[in-house]
Amino acid sequence: MRHDQEIDRRRLLALGSAGLAGWSLPAHAQPAPWPNRGLRFVVPFPAGGPVDTTGRAVAQKVGEMWGQPVVVDNRAGAGGIVGADIAAKLPGDGYNVFVCSIHHSVLPALKSPLPYDIERDFAPVTFGAIFPIVLVAHPSLPVKNVAELIALDKRTPGKLSFGSAGNGGGTHLAGELFNMKAGTTLQHVPYKGSAPAMTDLLGNQVQLMFSDAPTALPQLRAGKVKALAVGSVQRSALLPEVPTMAEEGLPDYEAYSWAAFVAPRGTPPEIVQKMSADMGRAMADPAVRQRLYDAGAEARPNTPAEFQRQLHGEIVKWAAVVKAGNIKMD
Repeated sequence: MRHDQEIDRRRLLALGSAGLAGWSLPAHAQPAPWPNRGLRFVVPFPAGGPVDTTGRAVAQKVGEMWGQPVVVDNRAGAGGIVGADIAAKLPGDGYNVFVCSIHHSVLPALKSPLPYDIERDFAPVTFGAIFPIVLVAHPSLPVKNVAELIALDKRTPGKLSFGSAGNGGGTHLAGELFNMKAGTTLQHVPYKGSAPAMTDLLGNQVQLMFSDAPTALPQLRAGKVKALAVGSVQRSALLPEVPTMAEEGLPDYEAYSWAAFVAPRGTPPEIVQKMSADMGRAMADPAVRQRLYDAGAEARPNTPAEFQRQLHGEIVKWAAVVKAGNIKMD
């Protein structure tokens, strides 16, 4: 073989090898690390409420951490059903998150069938925040604590009434749970939101209200209502001077509203774990905690496994309350 032929042969072999190597690159290329594009957080309520505020505060912070835009998509309707149904049908690709609430642990007992299953169709990511529920009374009611309220109800059964933000909501269920645990006969008066319920409490049209903290705080500070107890296990940082129901003699009582984060079914477990850890870090950020605090919320992140147990426990608890109170959805 001539020298120039040997050079040509070597060039062809080299080009062939380079071509094969080029074709083989895609098979060995590593996918871009998650996340490599924007994410969507579906909130099933209008903008401005505590669930929306929690979702937005966390979404903004994790977006900064991930270096990706996070869009908050408000899909309100049917007490949280519309947004949940939309979110359940989104791809479980790690780029969709649903901001659920106490409503989604109550709805299975209130409405059947639902177009989704909050446990089956979603992967728990982390609990988000609690919104303390506080039992408040009109100043003229002659009671200073829960024990005196129970005693008054026993003397005048069925005469005392409590307002709530609406049938089947967290503040309604808090009152029904109180009746179950305390053996009282407080009469429920539903309103279309917390504000009109508080207006009637101020006017003494109802004597009591199981109120979300943001609604109650301005009236408490103005001395227009009095607080008897909070429904959380621990005293609230928002109302540190107000005792818990347990301190007032009802150790099994626990009621608060909440917001949390889940992802559509099929979201890879490693991404769920990463989301959970990063959301926990976001909620530990002082600026985020203050933003939640200003909205009447207290950050309480946990692990996916912990939230899974917590969510199931909430569903079981509220199903019993719905059944005992014969509660119907509006």
